[in-house]
Amino acid sequence: MAKPDRNDIKLIVQHSNWSEQGVAKTLHDQVYSNRYAWQRFLRLLILTLGISFSVAGIVFFFAYNWDSLNKFLKLGAVQALVIVFTLAAIFIKRKSFVKKSILTGAAVLVGVMYAVFGQVYQTGADAYEFFLGWTFFVTLWVVVSNFPPLWLVYIFLLNITVILYAEQGANNWSESYVFTLLFLLNALVLTSFLFLPRFLKRKGYPNWLTNFLAIVAVTLGTVGVSFGIHTNEQDSSFWMLFLLFTLFSGLGIWMGLLKKSLFYIAIICFSYVIVFCSFLLRESDGAGAFFTIGVIIVLAVTLLIRYLKKLQRKWNS
Repeated sequence: MAKPDRNDIKLIVQHSNWSEQGVAKTLHDQVYSNRYAWQRFLRLLILTLGISFSVAGIVFFFAYNWDSLNKFLKLGAVQALVIVFTLAAIFIKRKSFVKKSILTGAAVLVGVMYAVFGQVYQTGADAYEFFLGWTFFVTLWVVVSNFPPLWLVYIFLLNITVILYAEQGANNWSESYVFTLLFLLNALVLTSFLFLPRFLKRKGYPNWLTNFLAIVAVTLGTVGVSFGIHTNEQDSSFWMLFLLFTLFSGLGIWMGLLKKSLFYIAIICFSYVIVFCSFLLRESDGAGAFFTIGVIIVLAVTLLIRYLKKLQRKWNS
């Protein structure tokens, strides 16, 4: 049975004669963070900051002392650091979270290693090839560890690779086509994270990861559709993006109503407000039109907030 939250306790108090002492005790035992929770939070915070600052220090060390180091020391030092981090993640006798956090640091150092290699030998490779190699050689770690922060780093690398390839390797790709690829990539990853754990009967991914991916996917879809509307670049890629974004929005609204979560409903509705305003901007001209669009945005956001509050009250009751 799940622990009661503040809303549950508030609802019980309104419809019962629960004493103040009983309410206070329940809040202290079930809702408020205890000493163990604070200690766990501080341990995770210190671990995360320690690994992050260590990796950042290594990156800045190689950047600042570049001319003072010879080639052997540059390559040998960064490769040794990758090996040390990897072996620590495998053999250290700590909890799984600690091991996976160290492995995340090792995955970041792989990118540092390839950057040092490219600078030493001046390979002349494009930037997207650097990120592509980085992404490829950490894929096994990402899949095996199945660690949400490492997945976030991996998804970031995938997006950067696609963006840089569109700029350096594919000269005939339109802006709408690039937005379509990025939106489809992030939407597929989000859909996999939401539904695959159910089919595989595994623990689901944390809400912060899926919510972040939803924001990224909705932002890419909104910017891509708005850009196509505003610039009149309505080719086949634009209509493909518009169709995919519409299907994704319908799925998001359905998920929000099914899970009784306002998050997906809010970001999707706000996204369509932006798209509608982009259409109005294309069809309008003059200061009066901008004032009208501003009023429409205020009214639309106000009505959206009222609807969400009404929906939340309905779900709470």
